[in-house]
Amino acid sequence: MNKIKKGDDVIVIAGRDKGKRGSVLRVMPDGHLVVADINMVKRHTKPNPNRGVSGGIIEKEMPIDGSNVMLYNSQTKKGDRVGFKILEDGRKVRFFKSTSEVVDI
Repeated sequence: MNKIKKGDDVIVIAGRDKGKRGSVLRVMPDGHLVVADINMVKRHTKPNPNRGVSGGIIEKEMPIDGSNVMLYNSQTKKGDRVGFKILEDGRKVRFFKSTSEVVDI
């Protein structure tokens, strides 16, 4: 079970986009994440009429390493560390270390 999943709200703690918040769009198997509006790059593309692709400069998100983001805790308005615990009914859930609040419901 990963500490960060698709759809989680994260905050960037290192790099060019430090301090920005976004939602996780995709989790890669190598530990990288694609976060909405984070690590944006400009890609120059040639037009391809066969595929219906118009040429130009396209801005898109590139993957960012998972160690450079923290799960955003809306209660404390900061990034927070995540731990795991097993509930009485046997489910394994994530929780914020500072407030002991369960992330997965």
